[in-house]
This record gives sequence, structure tokens and C-alpha cells, in this order.
Amino acid sequence: MPELKVKHAIMAMLALGAIAVIVTLFSALISSTPGPLDSFARGAMSDFRSVSEAPEQPRATLLTGEGEEITLADKRGKVLLVNFWATWCAPCVVEMPYLDALQARYGSDDFEVVAISMDQRIEDAAEFYERNGLEHLTLYHDQSFRSAFAAGARGLPLTVLYDRQGAEIGRLDGDAEWASEEAFALIEAALERY
Repeated sequence: MPELKVKHAIMAMLALGAIAVIVTLFSALISSTPGPLDSFARGAMSDFRSVSEAPEQPRATLLTGEGEEITLADKRGKVLLVNFWATWCAPCVVEMPYLDALQARYGSDDFEVVAISMDQRIEDAAEFYERNGLEHLTLYHDQSFRSAFAAGARGLPLTVLYDRQGAEIGRLDGDAEWASEEAFALIEAALERY
């Protein structure tokens, strides 16, 4: 009799697992409407995707390295590549030099990489910038995590591409090589179209 209960429990767990997989796949198909830049999701950018019901651009207050308080709305008029990261996040640490190189290449009145540290202290991020020679990225900090949560982050890093009006173009969960030819093509297309 106990063996029969165990078999039923295992079968029920397998059935629930199968249902969860089907629901996940179905919701991924429904919620991901192809966007104008999805064709650039290849190579180093293969995880870049458009989100049909993207959250609004976060309104949380950010602190700059100079102690100034700003919001992303203060950057309207530029295409923004907003990266949520932390020094304790290994994949984040790997991609920071790539983001610095991307900012060095495209940073202008039309484009900015906005790397927002989620560290407990802004000093941790500042020390990381100095130790790793990150010279082109401006230091932004949000210890409250409000901006990352508002952007729909399920983990770090999360990178979101916004148009000049603050509407989301697409996103990439996880780290990526932002100093690659595929990333350059994506950014150039965003600058042309948005």
C-alpha cells in the first residue's frame, strides 16, 4: 500500500512538472511579440528580445558618483542602454569592461550606457570602477533595488534598451559581450530608428 501512494505521488509531481513546462512555453510564445530590432538578436546578442508588455521606464531616484540625485527621465532625448548590476554578481563583473568599451565607442548626446549599481554602498561600485579602469561609464547607484524591480528584473544583470522617449525597445537577461560586432550593429540600428 505505501508503494502505491509513493507511485501516485511521483506521478502527480511529474504531471505538475509537465504542466508547468507547458505553461512556461505557452506564456513565452504569447508574451514575446517580435520587435523591430529582434533581427539583431544573434551571436553575442542572441538573448536580446522585445517584450510585448514592457514595464514603464523606472522612476526611482538614482545617485550619481558626484552625489547628485537623478531619474532616467532626466536622460530623455538619448537612446539609453540601462544595465542593472552589482559587484557581488559574477556575470555582472564580467560584462562591465564591455559596457565601458561600448560607452567609449558610442557615448554622446544621442546615446549613453547607464550602469546602475545595486550594491549596498556606492563606494563599493566606485572602488570597482577604479580597480578595473572603467573610465567611460558614469557611476549610478540605487541601493534600494527599486529601479531594477520596476524594470522587471528577476536577477542580475539585466540590460534594457530604451528609446529617446523612455519606451523600452528590448532587453537582455544575463551577461553579454557588449563590445562585439553584434552589439555594435544593435546599437547602431537603435540610434537610426529611435
